[in-house]
Amino acid sequence: MSTARPGQVLFAFVRYWSRRLPAGHKVAEQGRLVLVTEAVHTLTRRGIAATVNAVAHEIGIDQSGASRLVKSATEAGYLTMQASDADGRRRQATLTSFGHTMLDQAHDWQEQVFDRLTEGWSEQQRRNFRQAMTELIDRSYALDA
Repeated sequence: MSTARPGQVLFAFVRYWSRRLPAGHKVAEQGRLVLVTEAVHTLTRRGIAATVNAVAHEIGIDQSGASRLVKSATEAGYLTMQASDADGRRRQATLTSFGHTMLDQAHDWQEQVFDRLTEGWSEQQRRNFRQAMTELIDRSYALDA
């Protein structure tokens, strides 16, 4: 991969880690539940109503697929669906306390993986990497606008 250009390296990294699940989670369904719960959490943090359509856009799938994921996460107890405060005809997802706990565990796993991947890096290298990735994510959201 040493001859790959930066964009190729980035997408190879994303492909590799999009297929990984936390230790002990052998079922692919758990990864999908984390994905949809994280999407709802991220949308809510950004002040966007987590409707099925917004979730679909956030994770890059069609509305029917997002609807099934939201339904599964709701049945698993990670999400709840409720009428929007602004428009009672719209339904939006929110995290349950169980959903927050599950995300905390997923985030802990992500930090453990990052620590292993960056073993030997200085704190400055870690901060620089975080800043660069944060800027890429912010710019990614800006491209959607």
